[in-house]
Amino acid sequence: MADEMAERLGINKRDLAEMAGLAAATLQRKDRASAPATLARLGEMSDIIARVSAWAGGERQAGAWYRAQPLAAFGDRTAESLVKSGQAGALRDYLDHLALGGFA
Repeated sequence: MADEMAERLGINKRDLAEMAGLAAATLQRKDRASAPATLARLGEMSDIIARVSAWAGGERQAGAWYRAQPLAAFGDRTAESLVKSGQAGALRDYLDHLALGGFA
C-alpha cells in the first residue's frame, strides 16, 4: 500500500510517513508497514486525498492540498493536521457536506 501510494503522490516513503503522522522508519520495515494501525492511518489519508483529487486536479495536487491548505471550518488547520490528530472522520463529514453543495 505505502509503495503505491508514495508513487502516485510523487513522494518517497519517508515523506509519506510524515504526511500520515507516522515515524519515518515505520514504512521501511515490512512488519510495521503492514500493522493494522499503520494501514488504518494510510487508509484515512488515502481516502481524504481520493475525495478531493477530482476537484484538486489530480492526486499529486490533492496531496499538496492535504498538506498545505488551511481549512477555515477547522480553525485553519490542514487536512494533514486533522488526520494526524485523529479527526479524519470529521474531515470526511466536512468533505461530504461540500460534495453535496454545502458551504465551506
